[in-house]
Amino acid sequence: MANIKIVFWTGTGNTETMAEAIAEGIESAGSVAEVVNVADTTADECKDLPYIILGCPAMGNEELEESEFAPFFEELLPSLAGKKVALFGSYSWAEGEWMDTWSQTCLDNNVDLFDGHGLIAFDDPEEEDLAKCRDLGKRFAQAVA
Repeated sequence: MANIKIVFWTGTGNTETMAEAIAEGIESAGSVAEVVNVADTTADECKDLPYIILGCPAMGNEELEESEFAPFFEELLPSLAGKKVALFGSYSWAEGEWMDTWSQTCLDNNVDLFDGHGLIAFDDPEEEDLAKCRDLGKRFAQAVA
């Protein structure tokens, strides 16, 4: 049984909804999920975790939220090399390029990116999106168990 930390930032609640669905999937696989807003943790507290799930919506010009999440991720990134990491987030415009950039940053830094790309949902996640989140959580838990 794995203890899996999900760290997220949300502005409207959409990414938090995704985090909760991922946690449901983790728990359905018999593991323990800890869902934490990025404001309630630090990169230092997360750097020694063997695996982690990170969530952030697209902001501004298709980028990570810049005041809390981006600094957290930038500080955490060097410690993620070789670790299994899953990414997720929601977006409300464009095509989701922020996730392409974020995923590539992880790959360029030798992160073992689960599924090779992050999971995205447009705007307020619908049931189909939440089912994908639960599936991601379940498969991630099985992969790290």
